[in-house]
Amino acid sequence: MSDTFPRQYARTQRFTLGEPRNVSVSTDEQRVVFLRSRAGDDPVNCLWVRSLTTDDEVLVADPVALLASADEAVDSELPPEERARRERMREGAGGITAYATDRATTVAAFALAGRLFVAGLLSGAARELVVEGPVFDPRPDPLARRLAYVSGTRLRIAELDGSSWELAGDPDPEVTWGSADFVAAEEMHRFRGYWWHPEGVAIAACRVDNSPVQRWHIGDPADPRTEPHVVRYPAAGTANPEVTLHVLALDGGSVEVMWDRDEFPYLATVSWTPDGRLLLGVQSRDQRTAAVLEGDPETGDTAPLFTDVDDAWVELVPGSPAMSDDGRLVVAADREGRRCLLVDGVDVTPPEVQVRSVAHVGHDVTFLGNPLGDATVLHVYRWDGAEVVALTDEPGIHAVSDGVPLLVRSASLARPGTSWALPGGGALASHAETPLVEPNVTLHEFGDQRIATAVLLPRDHDGSKLPVLLDPYGGPHAQRVVQSYLAYASSQWFADQGFAVVVADGRGTPGRGSAWERAVHRDLATAALDDQIAALQGAAAEHPELDLSRVAIRGWSFGGYLAALAVLVRPDVFHAAVAGAPVTEWRLYDTHYTERYLGDPTVDAAPYAATSLLPLAKDLTRPLLLVHGLADDNVVAAHSLQLSSALLAAGKPHELLALVGVSHMTPQEVVAENLLLHQLDFLRRSLPR
Repeated sequence: MSDTFPRQYARTQRFTLGEPRNVSVSTDEQRVVFLRSRAGDDPVNCLWVRSLTTDDEVLVADPVALLASADEAVDSELPPEERARRERMREGAGGITAYATDRATTVAAFALAGRLFVAGLLSGAARELVVEGPVFDPRPDPLARRLAYVSGTRLRIAELDGSSWELAGDPDPEVTWGSADFVAAEEMHRFRGYWWHPEGVAIAACRVDNSPVQRWHIGDPADPRTEPHVVRYPAAGTANPEVTLHVLALDGGSVEVMWDRDEFPYLATVSWTPDGRLLLGVQSRDQRTAAVLEGDPETGDTAPLFTDVDDAWVELVPGSPAMSDDGRLVVAADREGRRCLLVDGVDVTPPEVQVRSVAHVGHDVTFLGNPLGDATVLHVYRWDGAEVVALTDEPGIHAVSDGVPLLVRSASLARPGTSWALPGGGALASHAETPLVEPNVTLHEFGDQRIATAVLLPRDHDGSKLPVLLDPYGGPHAQRVVQSYLAYASSQWFADQGFAVVVADGRGTPGRGSAWERAVHRDLATAALDDQIAALQGAAAEHPELDLSRVAIRGWSFGGYLAALAVLVRPDVFHAAVAGAPVTEWRLYDTHYTERYLGDPTVDAAPYAATSLLPLAKDLTRPLLLVHGLADDNVVAAHSLQLSSALLAAGKPHELLALVGVSHMTPQEVVAENLLLHQLDFLRRSLPR
């Protein structure tokens, strides 16, 4: 069978398989540790070590060999906590998807099929450590003397001889120890719930009481014999879990870390300082106030180090806060209309740079950012204590590894794939496949807002008129218009099927300053949709090939919301829409995300009423395809089902594609391939001829 792009796109999991990932460098600068599968269509990640002195690459852990089973059995017995982690991290691969090391990067720990494995990164050998399980999130202590792991609702310690014992647990099944709660993982990007003391003598651990959170039931309608899966989902305006932090000494002592949880119920970050103090990032329910607290692990007392207030919301920035080796507080915060790096309260960033994340804090600070006027690139910067220096200058998207020295990962429009550059030259080997499409893309800035816009045309197009397909995400925390080859693979495939594809990042998307991001405050609909229309009009003026009498829009998640909104409120512009996993009623989405932008619906429901799609069902006059995974526990299927019901009640024909057993990220190969083909068929049927 000859290969096609939809098939390749699906079996390579959007060209992510075979790429080095989870890259870290040992503190002695001798070796690089990373995950990678053996081929661009192999979903099973293995653990590898690359020597920085000899260039030798060693396979340390092969999941298939370790489990002595066939490939398809590697992920057959995942604990529910691991399945949830993968969903929160949008992790579609299998095998070893995460690992943790000691401080010297000599030992690694990871879980497979709910079992604990340890690997010697010097010997290059891995073995199972048989302990009471199932095992989730194992982590060696910093000195490699023992490990900790989560088993169900309990936090346990494993000794290197295979014995294990419980460090914390609760008879109430709604109380968990050592795991992140839903909104922490989904919205705060805090995917873990425990942290080793620097000397390995204690653990700071979250205790999460989920009992206040409402129960939702996610079933499998295709198999009525299966009981629904019960999840605790904190929808906007409802109760969150109660999260506390405790220092658990290995000798049996326990101290609760105290702060004003009524004022700051959200625990966003936890870390240990080099000298053994705790550093907490906490946030108010309305997210307009955030604080950095220093905690005393002996008494549990905390003291404020930094407070930030914003009329809209205080943005949580990955890697912030942190403490430098010499005891200076490093935070990222909005000042003077942009996100800055503050060291002991002093802004050290050049005025033209927007900080996106803090990558490493030691003697100096490495962070990722972009020129304030150009969010299509992402560069690596270092503050050395005196000035900020850009470590990358090639246009593209750059990132760094964990550990020192930092390895730089680069992607650009000029070539497919990504490259991890090694300190002495060369790069980590990649087995990722090259897409069967080649982006024919031009980047623009359209309208008074200078909306970053990509226009893609078919290869070797003859200049004739083309139907238009808008292909946005268009909302907070994500971009589509970036200088990366792979970012446009699926859009180019649609272009090669005979469309002019327009991709635009309007107001609300990251990288363009404080006012740009906050333009969606209290209204997630108006500015986002207006900017898509402005980008479309600008593209048509620049590219006469665009036929504005035939315009469609497709999107997933927030992009799905935007697509459905477009045909409901602007049928004069949009003639068909594909809405994948759309949020149709913001009251059904989670507290932390939704209340940040729309406020608390129990206090003021007006923003929710103004942005809901359900009351607009009566206005549909254009073809609309709704696509939703029935196993989605993030944007639950009720969103599309309620909109479909409202459309039917209003007598409005539409199409609903229910994906059985599919979650929010649609990782299944057969689904991903045929979903592209189904969308293409719908668009061809639905656009005017």
